[in-house]
Amino acid sequence: MKIENTKAQMRKGVLEYCILSILKNGEAYPSEIIDKLKEGKLIVVEGTLYPLLTRLKNEGILSYRWEESKSGPPRKYYQLTEKGNGFLKELEVTWDELVNAVRLTSK
Repeated sequence: MKIENTKAQMRKGVLEYCILSILKNGEAYPSEIIDKLKEGKLIVVEGTLYPLLTRLKNEGILSYRWEESKSGPPRKYYQLTEKGNGFLKELEVTWDELVNAVRLTSK
């Protein structure tokens, strides 16, 4: 079994939570989200991010607005909706429970 496969699956499992956590601090353009994820060592490409953003928008967790760009086409800026804030709070509780469970079982 390759460790890289397991690591990739773990990262994919927390990607949605990380994206919502980034947007908790305010709206962001997708490339800004990717940069923040890279800072946290979560390497994500646009081909992974855009479908996830679209799904979260379709579920009412995110919304977006268009802004004209001085260099290139207009940009979509994503933000959490009220439903998204509630969903993120639930994920935060679940994350804390998961981290505690891992700590307890690894002692």
